Amino acid sequence: MTIDGNTKIVALIGHPVEHTFSPQMHNSAFSKLKMNWIYTAFDVNPENLNKAIEGACALDIKGFNVTIPHKVNVIPYLDEIDETAEEIGAVNTIDFKNLKGYNTDGIGAIKAIEEVTKAKNRNVVIAGAGGASRAIAFYLKKNNADEITILNRNIKKAETLACDLNASFDSLNQINIYIPNADILINTTPVGMHPHENDAPIVSAENIHEDLVVFDAVYNPNKTQLLKETVKAGAKPVYGIKMLLYQGAESFRIWTGKKPPIKTMEETLKKTLGQD
Repeated sequence: MTIDGNTKIVALIGHPVEHTFSPQMHNSAFSKLKMNWIYTAFDVNPENLNKAIEGACALDIKGFNVTIPHKVNVIPYLDEIDETAEEIGAVNTIDFKNLKGYNTDGIGAIKAIEEVTKAKNRNVVIAGAGGASRAIAFYLKKNNADEITILNRNIKKAETLACDLNASFDSLNQINIYIPNADILINTTPVGMHPHENDAPIVSAENIHEDLVVFDAVYNPNKTQLLKETVKAGAKPVYGIKMLLYQGAESFRIWTGKKPPIKTMEETLKKTLGQD
């Protein structure tokens, strides 16, 4: 790909951004569709966030992905915010056509899960009560999940999120009580994330029933201990790489108006992560 005066720029902003896999994923998509676009990453200190948005407008940058610690603080600098992103209270995608904020994290999770099962009328247990849990929970509600239970070690955080959703909550220590009646289990905690791959999973095979769909938002490693236990139990795993893929694909669609080349993006992600 040749970069020239017609090249359109999109990027990730965060602090730090060195860990991101998004440039490889998006640039492979642009290459596949022969689009003169490029995706990069900018490390933006929190005190410079407003300047970064103003600068992007001045430079005709087409879009941003937004990661920690800017997902909430960027909202006052936007002209418009998508209804669901407003409910979630966080933005991970900005379209500079109208300086509008979106949250594609929940969409990514739902699409990943719905490769295996529908969210509608399902009993869902979510481990964790942070930003990812919040985004996913709101999209589950939007997709008519029957019952949502938030489990977290800090039970106060679980209660706060549950109240916003009109959902149930409890301590993560009680997870085995909720698994027998669950249709879907979602892990949004960092348990099992690199470099702690060998930590004990939040639930083990003997407590996982065969009809349970288990989605782990952790994607590094792809085959987490939780998902290994899921396979061992004969249940259905959903890998975290799928959420990363689909949230990125939705951002791509928002910026470009084009159908993202999902297969190319997924192959690139797997190669980048060194995973099969």
